[in-house]
Order: sequence, then C-alpha cells, then structure tokens
Amino acid sequence: MRLKALLIALSLCTAATAAIAAEPVGVRTISVVTQDYPRPLAVTIWYPSKGDGQMDKPNYDRIFETGPAAANATIREGRFPLVLLSHGSGSRAEGMGWIAAELAKAGYIVAGPNHPGTTSGDSTPAATPKIWDRTQDISVLITALSADENWTASIDPNRIGILGFSLGGSTAMELAGARGDLSAYMRYCDENPTMMDCTWFAGGRGYAGGEQVDVAPLKLADIDRTRFDQQNRDARITSVIAVDPGLATTFQKTSLAGIDVPVTLINLGSPGKVPMAVLSDQLAKDIPGASYLQVEGADHFSFLPVCKSGAADFLKSVGELDPICEETKRPRADIHAELSRLIVEAFGKTLQAGN
Repeated sequence: MRLKALLIALSLCTAATAAIAAEPVGVRTISVVTQDYPRPLAVTIWYPSKGDGQMDKPNYDRIFETGPAAANATIREGRFPLVLLSHGSGSRAEGMGWIAAELAKAGYIVAGPNHPGTTSGDSTPAATPKIWDRTQDISVLITALSADENWTASIDPNRIGILGFSLGGSTAMELAGARGDLSAYMRYCDENPTMMDCTWFAGGRGYAGGEQVDVAPLKLADIDRTRFDQQNRDARITSVIAVDPGLATTFQKTSLAGIDVPVTLINLGSPGKVPMAVLSDQLAKDIPGASYLQVEGADHFSFLPVCKSGAADFLKSVGELDPICEETKRPRADIHAELSRLIVEAFGKTLQAGN
C-alpha cells in the first residue's frame, strides 16, 4: 500500500531503527552490487551476536522511535535460519527493524533490502506494480549471502523464509508461487478508485532523490502483462509470512492452489475493518494448508515503527493524509508485541530457529 509522507520520515532512518537494548543482537549494513544485476541493493542485516560491537547512539528521526544497535558485532557460532524482509511501498527495510530485532533475538539471521523504485525517497507509480523486480531483489540477495564468506558458515541454506508487509507481502506471496493477474488488478482499480494503491497510480507524483516530483499518472493497461503475470517462485524459500499483502484480490487462483510451502497470512484489523485491498481470509482458503490470523484493534499502519510524541501533528503539517501515526484502539507497542509473538511462533514451526 502507498505511504506518502512516510517517504520523508523513513529517509531519516538508519540501521539504528532496531530497538535492541541489551539483547545480543548485531546489525550490519552491506551493499549487493553484481555485474549481472542492474539494481544495486542497500541491505540491512540483523543477527544473533556475541554481545560485542559498537553500540551506536540513535540517529535523529522526526517521526519514529529509534533505539541503539550493536553495529558490526561478532555473529554467534552456529547455523541459523535466514529470514528475508520485504518492506512496503514507500518504506524501507529499516522500518521493519523492530520485528527484525525480535527475530534475531529468537535465533534468525534477518536480511532486508531497500527495493529501488519503491523505497523511501525513491518511489514512482510506474515502478510500484513491478513485483518481478522486487522478487528478483530477494533472489539476488539470497544468492549473494550464500556466496559471501562472512555469512556462509552461519546461514542454513535449507531453512530460508520471507516476511513481507503490504507490497512486500505481495513480493513474499509471489516468491511462494502466487502469480498476479493484470486483468483482475485493472478491474479492481476500476471498481475501487479510492483505494490507496489506485489513487497512487493516478496521482501524477512520485519521489526521486528524496524530493517529490511530478510524473505521468500510471495506466495499469500499460504494464507489461507477461511480466506481471509471470511465475516468480524461488524454491529456496521454504516458509512465508505475509502481513496485509497487497494484490490480495488479484492473484491467479490456480497458482495459489499450487503453493507447496507453509504460508501464514496476517491481517491488521478487527473483523469487518480490514480494507479489501489486503483482506487475506480468502487467500488462506485458496492456499493448501495456509494459516490465517487477525490482529484486532490494529490498522494497516500499525506495522510501522512506534511514533514519537507529536509526530502525528508534524505529518499533518506537511500534508500527510494517511493516519501513519494515529493510534488505534491499542497502543502500537502493544500491537507489535502481539505481532512479534505470532511471527516468531509461525517461523518457529516451519524454520525451527536454533543452532
């Protein structure tokens, strides 16, 4: 889903977004650049550590709470499952740092790329539906980490999962074997023009270099149908968790029936309150053996980091319309605690964290 002024907010974040406190979790940032792949990836990695490393002070962030991070700590001995993160449209991997840290504490190596073209400060309507670029980002990252001497001894190649939120949830679904249906997506926007993704396509604006820029509105009919509908399965991924996945109503049902890895779908919101664009109860019925969970008293923005006092007023002052920092019936920290438990439990059943 589209997060607008969040582009400004998250562009201020760094790897220090992870609230780690005294827990032995390390954080590193790397770049993945190869001759064979035209999209350089900025990647943040969280991992179980020996408790050393440099405890960085939080960088200033006008919107979200940040915490200290053990930069470049020594990774603990052992073989750990790898969990890939795929952030939402207009966000970035650091915005998922709160759950990445919890997974690292539970015994996972967690790696998230910032997806070019749909990340904070670098986001356009034309790039947003290109899920095939995002799935390739994840596949390239798996290959890079598997060949990197800094990580090969620590990653168990037989235990690889992915956690995606919003557009990242769509990415996770397609890596599991779901295939998009462009005709269905066009019908969805024709019938629901006020949905966030549809208004983003029609808005005539984007972001480049951290600044808002004018762009041509996107016509879904101009998208490369062959690529949108293509198969993006990565067989190395053996467990999938998708939170409020975009495109929820526009996947090909035959492809869903063929998914053969464990899938957990989580919606943020009480029954009857989840937007149709991300409502996933039917997806769970269409995917063999899938689990479906709802987090009551939450909304789509509850997956974002905890906001600072006064952040909601600041966002209104810069023209943000989405309730990025408005509290729901439950404090966001409380929602995060429930989500952390659900996500760690789900991966625990399928990836069996531990040495």
